[in-house]
Amino acid sequence: MENVGAGLTGRYLLVLNEDLLGDDDAARAVVEELSGTERVVSTHDVTTAVHPTLFSELGVAVADLSAEQLAAARADQRLLGVEPERVQRAIGLSEEYLRGFRDAAQFLHSQVSGTVATAQFGDTDKLTWGLQATGVADSPETGAGITVAILDTGLDLDHPDFAGRDIEARSFVEGQSAQDVQGHGTHVTGTACGALSPGTGPRYGIAHEARILVGKVLGDDGSGTDADILAGISWAIASGARVISMSLGADVREVSTAYETVGRRALAAGALVVAAAGNNASRGAGDPGFVGVPANSPSIMAVGAVDSALAIADFSAASSTVEGGQVDIAGPGVDVYSSWPEPRGTNTISGTSMATPHVAGVAALWSQRTGATGQQLWTQLVQAAQRLPLPATDVGSGLVRAPGA
Repeated sequence: MENVGAGLTGRYLLVLNEDLLGDDDAARAVVEELSGTERVVSTHDVTTAVHPTLFSELGVAVADLSAEQLAAARADQRLLGVEPERVQRAIGLSEEYLRGFRDAAQFLHSQVSGTVATAQFGDTDKLTWGLQATGVADSPETGAGITVAILDTGLDLDHPDFAGRDIEARSFVEGQSAQDVQGHGTHVTGTACGALSPGTGPRYGIAHEARILVGKVLGDDGSGTDADILAGISWAIASGARVISMSLGADVREVSTAYETVGRRALAAGALVVAAAGNNASRGAGDPGFVGVPANSPSIMAVGAVDSALAIADFSAASSTVEGGQVDIAGPGVDVYSSWPEPRGTNTISGTSMATPHVAGVAALWSQRTGATGQQLWTQLVQAAQRLPLPATDVGSGLVRAPGA
């Protein structure tokens, strides 16, 4: 998740109350009544030709509303909330930004210790530093039998490191296939679920035997609407995902009723949603930033980023004062090596976007070991996290850790 303006589409999200969750006919009728739409298309409809406007698994709909309809919807007791639909993004940090980050990080380390800190971890010919720091190499779990959904810019479906894997790919972006041309989605998928033995370079993937759901919810320009993202979440839950990884968002302080409701309903359905806390900080300049939407939802796990010295990344957003706006856990997020669309094949980039799939992949390992899902899986992750000498407002419970041998 990166520094993004909070763009609006002009449509609205309608969050249906609990009585309508699972009652497709009744939910359709409410949305049709409030929006004046003749026929609401549900995710339960057997069609991919028309984009759904009712996400039945989530109890959320998207609709065009006039000012009069909006006022009526906000007063309707059958809805938990009504809010504008936003555009969210995932964009890699520039090299110029990264050079500035490294300078700031070195300065902060020198102020604390009197010397420039040296990395505790580093990539080797066998393992990336992130897999070393999180204990993945020492875990016997592989992710086998666990379904992980990556909702992002898609995946390079012809990448040799994913050959022979159990992958189901679907695009929710109109007019675009699930093929990743932006790179971000391939990178995060590689970290969460990449190969045990990639063709070149060190191992960078965690849950290397997991079933992968690739949901393209962000277009080739790295942006996507709430409707596309919610459609991806709905599909992931219906397809049996235990972990849903979202390295995306918008720099909005207020908690979204829609995403909080969706996060809570996902947990109840046995799916843990993890999301990037955001890259809107500039700690070297005294700005800690804040956790944005959707990671600031209390029922969505917000992931901050640390570097190879296990220090907070300069760009990693800190907890905000809004309810649910805290960082819950941290993952490796600086100079992360992973897959990239061919012909390049691999790339090293930074962001809370890179920390998030570390948490998602480790969550799959824990779910394989214990069978935990939903809230129980959340609890296992935060209890097993490695405590760090950093404020909880920056790293939550600490560094995510894989189950040991």
